[in-house]
Amino acid sequence: MNGAESMLETLINGGVEVCFSNPGTSEMHMVAAIGKSDKMRSILSLFEGVCSGAADGYARMAGKPALTLLHLGPGLSNASANLHNAKKARSPVINLIGDHATYHKKYDAPLNSDVIGLSGPVSHWVRNVASAESLPLDAAEAVQAAMVQPGQIATLIIPADCAWDESVAPVAALPRQGNALAEDAAIDQAAALLGNGRKTVLMLSHGALTEAGLELVDQVAQATGAKLICDTFTPKLARGEGRCEVERLGYFAEQALVQLEDAEQMIMVATKAPVGFFAYPGKPSEFYPAGCMLHTLAAVDQDPLDALTRLVQKLGAADLSPRRIKLQKPDLASGTLSLESMARAVGHYLPTDAIIVDESATSGAYMPAMTRAAEPHDWLSLTGGSIGYGLPVSIGAAVACPDRKVLCLHGDGGAMYTIQALWTMARENLDVCVVIFANRKYQILQVELARVGAQSMNKRTLDMLDLSNPDLDFVKLAEGMGVAASQATTAEAFNDQIKAAMQHKGPCLIEAVFD
Repeated sequence: MNGAESMLETLINGGVEVCFSNPGTSEMHMVAAIGKSDKMRSILSLFEGVCSGAADGYARMAGKPALTLLHLGPGLSNASANLHNAKKARSPVINLIGDHATYHKKYDAPLNSDVIGLSGPVSHWVRNVASAESLPLDAAEAVQAAMVQPGQIATLIIPADCAWDESVAPVAALPRQGNALAEDAAIDQAAALLGNGRKTVLMLSHGALTEAGLELVDQVAQATGAKLICDTFTPKLARGEGRCEVERLGYFAEQALVQLEDAEQMIMVATKAPVGFFAYPGKPSEFYPAGCMLHTLAAVDQDPLDALTRLVQKLGAADLSPRRIKLQKPDLASGTLSLESMARAVGHYLPTDAIIVDESATSGAYMPAMTRAAEPHDWLSLTGGSIGYGLPVSIGAAVACPDRKVLCLHGDGGAMYTIQALWTMARENLDVCVVIFANRKYQILQVELARVGAQSMNKRTLDMLDLSNPDLDFVKLAEGMGVAASQATTAEAFNDQIKAAMQHKGPCLIEAVFD
């Protein structure tokens, strides 16, 4: 058994089932090992950024790691933008990065690079394999590292000869590290703060935003009057009918400052104190008022459900019935196609247990309100801000949850970063509906141009943020990669197309063209 074969069996022993791959010559023995196994599903992507985004989406929904199989430093570099998002989401992902054979590295061949150096910024754990004999244990430790809660990016760099040389037997799954728990003092202080009569905000993310987590924080809010707010961009948020409500922090400083203006104290649960996405001239970086008392109930790497359960008990709130959202679908609109009419249609036709992957940017302004009381669903956000995440994450979510409809809401500019993802959706017949908001410009950047004080609005400036001349044709792009597609230019057309898409099994795309 060579190194690649023993490594693969070790990964399977650790519960890994899916590999999103874009391999090259250095990875051929790993490709061969996967090809001989009926326990590892291999999904080919046409760009490494699709592999990494898909692994992120899979991890968010499955709660366990998928593999990426990438070719040397350039392949890792192509994957890095979506690994950045996955790292911010704390998704468990294992990267298998092929490298030159150990004895070939000294020749500095054209594809030689500092793979270790490239791995560090987008990984929590990095291991450069020394030999075929050590590879199986390295792989087992990569699984162990990826599953450190809430999740980590583990990168395993595998020289080609370590994959093809004779190895040792596969390694059994290693014990998982137990969840870190909040200190009793953190619980006690949170309870004291919540009882002192001052206006308090609970800032929430990660595991605090599961259905169970929201029930607990709702009990806290009922008992103490605390305001519940979640991060602007969260790995996964349970929403809709039957779930408890949480307010989402606005993206723009002008919004967030109003939401938090009265906060005298803030208690963080699986997140940190909120700051601006960017700096702006004359505006604060911190979104909370000066003098606001900050306290962490549970850090990101501590178990939020355990901490919240103990807090609820400390407050004597365990008998309070959680306030659940009742189903109330929005009415449909007619006439001109608008952002509001599209959001109404999505909220109206969204099926039970759908997964919404949101990279709609400015075009999704009405979506949260119009889906607030829709059928129960999960909402995945762009945690790291690196655009081009939506299409790949939709792949991973659909692979992890094949019985659930995935709805990808995507701006046209961001979609072009990873448009190759459509081909993988077609190849794997994934149940994903992609809605492209075709306003034919980088609208968010036109907004930011003014907000940062760069007031040059002449044609040459705006041309750098414009996606027309020529117009992108997403129907042809989708059909060219095997995905059924349609275009909507009126509210009625979009209503009909989204209704059909929600009832259709398999990949499809709707290009919504609006001004």
